[in-house]
Amino acid sequence: MPAARLAHPVPATALRAAVAGPAADADAADAHPLVAAAAAYAAERLRPAALTTDAVGVTAEQIDDLADLGLLNHLAGERYGGAALGRAEDRRIHEHVSSACLNTWLVWAQHAPLARRVESALVDPPPPGGVIDALLRGRILAGAGLSDVRRYPQRYVAARSVGEGWRLTGTVSWVSGWGLNQAMLVAGVDAERERVVLALVPIDDRFTAQPIALTAVAGSRTARVRLEEVVVPSDLVLDVQPLERWRRADRESAVDAKPHLFGFAAHVLAELAQEPAQAARDVVAAWTPRVRDLRARAYALADAEDAEARFAERLEVRIASGEALTTLARALLIVRAGRGLEREDSAQYCVRSAHFLLVQAQTESVRAAWLERLQGR
Repeated sequence: MPAARLAHPVPATALRAAVAGPAADADAADAHPLVAAAAAYAAERLRPAALTTDAVGVTAEQIDDLADLGLLNHLAGERYGGAALGRAEDRRIHEHVSSACLNTWLVWAQHAPLARRVESALVDPPPPGGVIDALLRGRILAGAGLSDVRRYPQRYVAARSVGEGWRLTGTVSWVSGWGLNQAMLVAGVDAERERVVLALVPIDDRFTAQPIALTAVAGSRTARVRLEEVVVPSDLVLDVQPLERWRRADRESAVDAKPHLFGFAAHVLAELAQEPAQAARDVVAAWTPRVRDLRARAYALADAEDAEARFAERLEVRIASGEALTTLARALLIVRAGRGLEREDSAQYCVRSAHFLLVQAQTESVRAAWLERLQGR
């Protein structure tokens, strides 16, 4: 099946929320000029190239395009040339980009929240021309090396206080966009006092990378990156906090079904809707309202004032959303019979991607819930 299979736009109404709430706010965000520009770029440029990008990798030109659109600092404040977008607009952009090209989304999504995170950590404006200023102004792409804190004490990046800064040593298990990133946000653990040190580090010859041969999102330029005695001055250290506080925040953040799940679901539904077999369109008719409901519940739960107390509900929605994705991807593979396994057919891209999304940003809570579900309890 040619790559043109991916060239169709996802209808803006595919997953419209039936009632008012955060999901409806995300739908309404399509009227924002930056969201509309992102949607157009995703449909016209990213989607037609998605299978090629999966095979050969996200390009520097694509990152330049995102920068030109203002999507490398869309969450930064106006003082840095950012759009200071709200949650609804940000969610909708994630939906559009992930629907069009999951590889590009993964590279961009590691960077996307950093401007707001870095800006909120600042006490004083950063010096002009420095790496923090460049990130806030959308002039560079940064990667993220944060998830290894979850593996402490078995495996982590070690942080040791040295004079007016910190020394980082260790291996970051997953960094997407390697070769395109000019900086990396790294979380190291000070084992002596059990603190997490968060620093923005310019990438240079102190970093060594080993590309990872992934079977899903293979075009995301993901590498395993080694930091060897990397000294970070205090002005690039954004936060130092207790390990337990970090773990609580990570647990809360990772549990939700995020916008990229629903963006990708909309993509698979649209692929199925184009199939000539009536049975495929019957699958679309059955699953579109289910996915719409999961999306509405996910966003409402994430935004709820008592979200922390509703952790179990949020976890249930994430698991159900993953199951919906894998079911829809299997349906696409089945309807295309043997053709769906060919490299140039988008069905195999959808199946691989859906399974990647099952484990992406996985914590112990999510893993345990998945395995319990698979035991049929």
